[in-house]
Order: sequence, then structure tokens, then C-alpha cells
Amino acid sequence: MARYQNCRRGFTLVELLVVIAIIGILVGLLLPAVQAAREAARRMQCSNNMKQIGLAVHNHESAFKFIPAYGKIIPLAQYPTSPSFPLAAANAGFRETFAALAQLLPYMEQANITVLTDLRRSYVDPINMPPAYGTLNPAAMNTVPSFICPSTPGTMPSDYALYFGTTPIGNRGPIVLPRTDYVPLRGLHSSLAVCAGMANSTTQNGMMGSINTELKPSVRLAEVSDGLSNTICIAELAGKQNIYFRSRRTPGSTLADGGLTLNSFYGDSNAARNIRGYSGISILTPTQAGCSSINVLNIDGLYSFHTGGVQILRGDGSVSFMSESTNATTLASLITRDGGEVNTLLD
Repeated sequence: MARYQNCRRGFTLVELLVVIAIIGILVGLLLPAVQAAREAARRMQCSNNMKQIGLAVHNHESAFKFIPAYGKIIPLAQYPTSPSFPLAAANAGFRETFAALAQLLPYMEQANITVLTDLRRSYVDPINMPPAYGTLNPAAMNTVPSFICPSTPGTMPSDYALYFGTTPIGNRGPIVLPRTDYVPLRGLHSSLAVCAGMANSTTQNGMMGSINTELKPSVRLAEVSDGLSNTICIAELAGKQNIYFRSRRTPGSTLADGGLTLNSFYGDSNAARNIRGYSGISILTPTQAGCSSINVLNIDGLYSFHTGGVQILRGDGSVSFMSESTNATTLASLITRDGGEVNTLLD
């Protein structure tokens, strides 16, 4: 009678290493696809955010027959005197009310924020400032998700304490204000205007620009003579307060604590920018003038964390992806609302 013996054979070390290597190769092939899919989803969400803002712009225009300029200074004669805010009389800058994006909140299902604030007053009035700077309900300073691009890395600070320390308000400790990755465009900086063959001057003729935000704090759509589809209303300028140069954090700063810049709060009219041209040559001289404006530096240039370009909201409410290789002439023609240029940008 034959005898049979069970023989249990396992993997050899070589076979195990081969299996591990194959798994590693498969993961290596799959990971970029997963990352690309995630970024595509983030970019789509970013586009949806801007579409919501575009709808709010047009809903505001339907209600008032104008859109808000990037900022608004309340005339002294109209500023509430009870309770008093002495700084309002001392300097027009202290009569600057919440900026354009804040004015759009009621048309983005965010009226719960605006009812907590007094839009007749400056955003630096104690009534509109959270403790320890004022008496505002801190809930009014909650982040507005539709103003944040999900591709922006991490949680950016937006602490205005150092700035207030340079004013009569004084530094009373951290005051973190909700930030935005989307900004209105005031117009062209002279550096970009020169690159586009225009006069060497800074303009205020962006779709939400204004030469004087006290005398003219609004813009009518009829003033956009270049055409709403040919004019940028709002664009990405992401990552503030941190300063980024070609996706890298910079060591330099305009603030004392290093690596930070101002104008990140969505209610700050100075979040709106005159778009510059940068050389983009070196992180050691990030603000050097040149003719590149997209994804170079997030101080006065269009900037995103998407690969290859930025999202823009046009005046007609459509959202497009603008390549970072877009030339200065085309970009300038899209920024100005009444320049009479022929736009050649293809979607």
C-alpha cells in the first residue's frame, strides 16, 4: 500500500520579493491617477465656488441695477454717530465698509452672516470687530466655504494683529479674519500695462474697479463696454496670508513675522488687486518686474494651486480655466472693462 505524505510548500524569499515588487509597481502606477482624480475633483469644486459667486453678482445686479465696486468708503456725513467711532472722522480709511465679496453674501445663502454685521459702518468699527477688538458676534467671522479653493494647501492664517498694531486701533492680540482665495480685479498695474503695450500707468478699470470708492462705490453692467464674456470679474489669488512663489513658500515678507502678506480677508477691499507683471526668475527677488502674471507670485498676480493655470469668473457668470502661458496682451484685455481690445483667448 502506497504511503502518501502531505507536503506544505510556502513562498520562497525570491517569490515574496517578486510579489512585493509587482505590488509596488502597481501602486506606483495607480497613485498618480488617484492624485489626478482628486485634483480634478478639487478643481471642479473650485469652479463651482466661482459659479456661485457669479450667480451672486448677477442676483445683486438684478436687485440693485449695479454690482458693488471692490470697496466702498462711507461719506462722513452718512456715517452713524451713535455709538460714535472717532477714527471715522479722522481718516477716510476708517470709514471703509465691508468689501464686494461681503456685499454678495446675502445672494449666496449667507445672509446669516450679514445680519450680524452693520453694513452702514466700517469693518474696523468696534461694532463689526470681534473680541478683543470690538463687540461683534464671533460667528460673523466664520469661514465662507465658497470663498476657499480646496486645492489650496493647509489652513492659511489671516491674522491682522500686526497690521492693526501700526494703526491707532493697536495690536490687542490675534485677530484671525476669514480669508478668500478669490478676489475682484481693480485693474492693471503699470508693470503689466507696459507688457501689453499700454501706457505706463496703473488703471482702475477692472470690472469691479473704481477710481473713487466714496463717490462711485458701484459699477453698472453697461459700463463693461468690452463685453461681459470678455471681462474678468473675479479670479483666483490663492494662498494668502502665506506668500508663494511658483508653489514654494517664500522666506521674505511684508510683515514682521516673516513669510506673510496682508489682504487675505474677504471683507477687506484691499484683497482686490491691480494685477502686476513679474519676471518669475528667482524666489530671492520674487517681486522683480516682468511680463508673467499667472502662478508666479500670490501678492499681485493671479495665482492658484492647480496645475497649469487659474480659474477665472467672467462678467457673464461663466467660469474658465486660464493657462499660465497666456500672454500679457490677452490677459490685460480681459482685465479691463472698457479698453476696447479684441480678446483672442480661447476657452
